[in-house]
Amino acid sequence: MHEFDDTADTESTTDRRSPTNTNRRRYLAGVGALGLTGLAGCLDWVSGQDDDDDPEYNQIGSGRADRELAGTPIAEMPDLEGTLEVYSGRDQFLVGQLFEDLQNYYDDFTIDPRYGSSTDLVNQIRTEEANTPADVFFTVNVGALGLLAGEGYTQALPDEVLDLGREGYQDPDGQWIGTSGRARTVPYNTDELDESDVPDSISEFPETDALADQIGWAPTYGSCQDFVTAMRIMEGDDATREWLEAMVDHGVREYGNEFQVAQAVADGELLAGLTNHYYVVRVLDNRNEPPIDMTYTDGDAASFFNVAGAAVMDDSSNSDLAANFVRHLLSAEAQDYFAVSRTFEYPMIPEVEPIEELPSFDDLETPDLDLQEFTQADVTETEELMRDAGAL
Repeated sequence: MHEFDDTADTESTTDRRSPTNTNRRRYLAGVGALGLTGLAGCLDWVSGQDDDDDPEYNQIGSGRADRELAGTPIAEMPDLEGTLEVYSGRDQFLVGQLFEDLQNYYDDFTIDPRYGSSTDLVNQIRTEEANTPADVFFTVNVGALGLLAGEGYTQALPDEVLDLGREGYQDPDGQWIGTSGRARTVPYNTDELDESDVPDSISEFPETDALADQIGWAPTYGSCQDFVTAMRIMEGDDATREWLEAMVDHGVREYGNEFQVAQAVADGELLAGLTNHYYVVRVLDNRNEPPIDMTYTDGDAASFFNVAGAAVMDDSSNSDLAANFVRHLLSAEAQDYFAVSRTFEYPMIPEVEPIEELPSFDDLETPDLDLQEFTQADVTETEELMRDAGAL
C-alpha cells in the first residue's frame, strides 16, 4: 500500500477567463479602490436572541454590506449539539474563525480540531484505522478525499447534504462533497505585460521568449502538483514530462508556495506565474494598487478547477452530528464566509456568487476533466514524474 504523500498541500497562512473574447482577465483591475482591505480576518459571526428566543446568525464587518445571503440559512438547519473531532487539512488561519463562529452560535456544540497537512492526517487515519477519533475529514486536497473514500474510511453523506452542493463536485457514491473551489490562473505583472503577451495555451509557455527565466511556480505545493496531475490525465505522462522538462529548460523559477509566486509577480521579480486565483486576490487585498492581474488559459490543465471538501469517517461515533456539521459548511453563511473572508474562494452551492471581481462560476472555461477521475489518480506518480523531469 502506497503511503499517501502530496508533499506540501497545506495552505499558506501568509498569505476566467472573461465571458467575452476581449479583456478576458481584467476582473481584478481596480480592486484596491473597492475596499478589499479589511476583508481578511474581519468576518465575525455572533449568536443572539430575537423576540421569539430563536438564534440569529449575524454577519459583522464583512466589508461587503451590499451582499445578500443566499442558499439555506443556518437557522433552517438541524442544531449542532455535542463534541466533534475534525481532522482539518485546511489551515487554522483560514477556517478557525468559521469553527469558532459555529461554536459561538450553538451553546452545546464543541469542535475539537486537529490541524495538519492532508498528507499527515490521511496517514494518521490509516494508522488509527477503526480506532481513529476523527469524525470529519476536512481538506483542501480532493485527492485525499478520494483516497480515503476508495479505501473504505468514509461513509455516504445523507441526501439532504449532497443536494446542497454543485453537481459534478462531489463523490458519485456520496462519500465526500466539495465545500469551496479554486481556479488555476496565470498572474502577470501589468507594468511589463499586456494580456495579449500571455499565451492562451499552457503548451506555449516554454516557447514564449518573453517568459524565459521570468515565470515562477511552486512545484512542491499541493495545488501545483494537482495541476500537473490534471495534465497527466488530459495529455498523458509522456507529453506532461516533455512540458515539465521544457519549462525547466526555459528557466522557470521555484518558490515555496503560490502566495510567494503572486507576490514576486507584483514585485516585478517575475513577469508571470502559475497559481490559484485567490493568491492574486490576497496580494491585491494587502497592497495599494499593485501591478498584478490574472488571466486564464483556454480550457487546458492550467485552468483546472479544484475543490476543498469534507467527508464523514466510517467509524465515527457521532455520524449524525458529523453529517450535520458538513451540512453547515454548505449553509448560506458558511459559503459567504468562504467567498468574502480569508479565502476568497468559489462557493460550492449554486445560489452564492463569488466576490464581484471574479468571473461567475458559469463563466469559467474549465477543461473537460471528470473530478472523479482526478481523485483516483496516484499523486505519488505525479511526484515521481516531476522528479524525473527535474521539476522537483
